[in-house]
Formats: sequence, C-alpha cells, structure tokens
Amino acid sequence: MPREIPVNDGFPPSERTRVRRLPDRAAYERELIYPVVDAALTCTVAYLLDGRPHATPTAHWRDGDRLYWHGSAASRFLRKVVGTEVCVSIHLTDGIVLARSGFDSSFNYRSATLFGVCEEVTGDEKVAQLDAFIEKLVPGRSKELRRSHDQELKATTLLAATITEASAKIRDGGVHGQDEDAAEPIWAGVLEMETRFTRLIPDEETPPITDPSALLAALIGKKVS
Repeated sequence: MPREIPVNDGFPPSERTRVRRLPDRAAYERELIYPVVDAALTCTVAYLLDGRPHATPTAHWRDGDRLYWHGSAASRFLRKVVGTEVCVSIHLTDGIVLARSGFDSSFNYRSATLFGVCEEVTGDEKVAQLDAFIEKLVPGRSKELRRSHDQELKATTLLAATITEASAKIRDGGVHGQDEDAAEPIWAGVLEMETRFTRLIPDEETPPITDPSALLAALIGKKVS
C-alpha cells in the first residue's frame, strides 16, 4: 500500500511521478529523494524546444528545493529553456544482479525524476551558487581558488528549477524470483559497482614544487557516489 506522505516532508505522487511498476521501490519523501540527487554528479535535463523534445546531460547541484546547472552564455539550450518546464532524470547504478536466468537478472540502482520551471539566476545568488558547485565537487576547494572575473561570470549562464514534483525509485538486495532455478549449479548474486577518486594528475603548467592541497590528497580512494 502506498505510504502517506506529509506535505512538508515530501512530494505527493502526481500522475507524472507516481511509480506504478513495482511501487514498493518508490519514494516521495525529500529525505529519500535528495540523497540520490546529491550523490550524482550529473543529470539529464529534458525539455521542449521549438515544439521538439530535447535532452541535455549536464552537471548539477542542489540547494534546498532548488536544482542548479550551468553552461556557456552562448548556449542555445540555456537561452531558450528559461521559463519552460523541465524534467530532470538522475540514475546511479550500484550493482549488477546476476540471477540464474537472464529474465531474473537485474540491476541495483538509485534513480530520481524531478519537475520544475527553469529560471535564470543572476547577481549574488549566481556567485554564491557557482561556489557551491565547486564545493559539491571538492569540499573546501572554492576557498583555494581566485575569484571569478566579471567577464567569466558574463560568459556563464546559471539556471535553476524549483522542484515542484519528484519521486525516486530504488532497488537493492539480491536475486529475486528464482525459486525454480535454485537447484541449478550456476553462481548467482550481486556484482557490486562504485565510482571512486583514483589519482591526481598534475596540469603540465603546474610548478613542480607545488603539491596538491591536503583536501585534494584526502579524496584519493574515496567513493564518489
């Protein structure tokens, strides 16, 4: 039976966000949706442009109920999408579920679908949120960098969408529905997957006496999502 979602804690299921296939995997609470959003570095933004469907992969970050992404001020997509509704899809794969049949094989995953109207962000919020993006990637890094020039800010368009509808769908655990195959002499289980930071490769123009900061070095080996 679907869970009752308090208005202040989540997004009541809508016709667009209600999960009908395997609804027990669905989540409509912020506390379950937003960890998926925050764990991912990239998303896909879908929208209508001149009456035709488009989908653009991009990096994103979140502040409260607002989702942000940015790009070049010369981008046709960024100019035309302002004021339109977008659908944002996020997906993280955590493992391959290897059953004793192809039919029962699956994935462990975390996914989220978000809806909101796109708007351009300017002024102090733009500066603060571009710093927040760097902080999402490498916490503490924005304090090490020089400040952005006015021309760099002009060359960058920052967009945001206040999330008005959202749902997540999450699958974890082992193989399901294989009772009839349990006696087969075939290995079954989960092949786990994850993304980690592996090494720092210095830029060719970095002086040889310059070592990476401790906060960068500390990231090596850490799980990304």
